[in-house]
Amino acid sequence: MYYTAEQVKTIWKETFAFIQVDEKDNVLSIKLDRAKKRNALTPSMVNEIAFAMAYAHYTPSVWTVVITANGPVFCAGADMKAFMGQEEAHNSSIPKSEENILLGELFLKSHKPCIAKVQGDAFAGAFLILCGCHYVLAAEEVNFGLPEVKRGIWPMQVMESLLQIIPARKVLDWCMLGKTLSCKEAFELGLVTHKANSSELDEITQQLIDKICSNSPSAIKYGLQAFDEIRTIENAQKHAYLSKMLGKVLKTDDAKEGINAFKEKRKPNWTGE
Repeated sequence: MYYTAEQVKTIWKETFAFIQVDEKDNVLSIKLDRAKKRNALTPSMVNEIAFAMAYAHYTPSVWTVVITANGPVFCAGADMKAFMGQEEAHNSSIPKSEENILLGELFLKSHKPCIAKVQGDAFAGAFLILCGCHYVLAAEEVNFGLPEVKRGIWPMQVMESLLQIIPARKVLDWCMLGKTLSCKEAFELGLVTHKANSSELDEITQQLIDKICSNSPSAIKYGLQAFDEIRTIENAQKHAYLSKMLGKVLKTDDAKEGINAFKEKRKPNWTGE
């Protein structure tokens, strides 16, 4: 997770320059906050996102993560000048990660349900966030673009992330032609999981959060961990690994509570433990 559990304990004492972070009702909200630059990602901004995601990973009281953005654009991708060493001055107190942060892996390895609420257009590197999230809720007027090839660049990591969701020919066509797709087209391809009128986006997001949080956070955490780790396990070993993970789930307080609540015909009281 790029940062340790000990490091992220200070999260509420830190200064974030490019994102806003808030925790309420078992939800960690991460809001991209570089609206004047169309929320284009910088190295320090990526550090801040990774720090917040590490906090979510290590914190039992966080059951869901929601990614939003200030301004009319969700994210314009990477700020190339910043990544070439011309990053603007800032007051972020988040330490630089010792490793190169891969956004395409970050959300998958958080082992917490992640929702992207997309109120504005998304381009290029923004797709690393969108593909990493389990749900993408977008306003119907939003557009999704991969213009890199028009700049003499190829969206390498974005291509890999999209290949986990969309058929290869569709991905290659999108990358080669540098097209911008409507919300409807992105929904039909599976990149967007929910589309709605912009005025209904908040309500639909909250409904999804409520549905997720009504289920066992422990079961979801271990399930997402298994989904992540099974990618590197040989086929012959997968069932043995999954049996071991099921054993872990059954030992959780949530599993005991869920079984008791079912027997007693009542709503379970989850703790995330």
